[in-house]
Amino acid sequence: MRGLKGLLIRKIVITAIFWCVPLLLFPSQWFIALGMPAPEPLLIARLLGAAYLALLVGYGAGLQALRRGESPLAVIDMGITSNGAAALLMLYFGTTGSWAQWGIGAQVFMWLSALGAGSIAASLLRFRLRHRAEPKPSRPD
Repeated sequence: MRGLKGLLIRKIVITAIFWCVPLLLFPSQWFIALGMPAPEPLLIARLLGAAYLALLVGYGAGLQALRRGESPLAVIDMGITSNGAAALLMLYFGTTGSWAQWGIGAQVFMWLSALGAGSIAASLLRFRLRHRAEPKPSRPD
């Protein structure tokens, strides 16, 4: 599952840099400078950042499971749910014009995030389906 390891590493890095750290640490003015509205209340953004941090811990646990030769299926399921739901939400809000008044950079960021989340969910789903199709080793009685 070397491809899965690379996917999880990319997911950790991208989520940390573009979602977790900004939501946890950026002041409201920085969101405005990036062409987005300031999150109101800021507490909700901070809580979302904390939730992303928890996901990063989960993805890290998946990497550790892979290194030990254990099944990372719970982490794969977590990623499919998280990224799939995020992609669908961003697609819905993007197509209904929710960020149409944002700066062009912010709009591009959101569309790239939607595509990225959808791509990650699809990749994880392929790993999940492939793992399900693999024969299970028999257990001694």
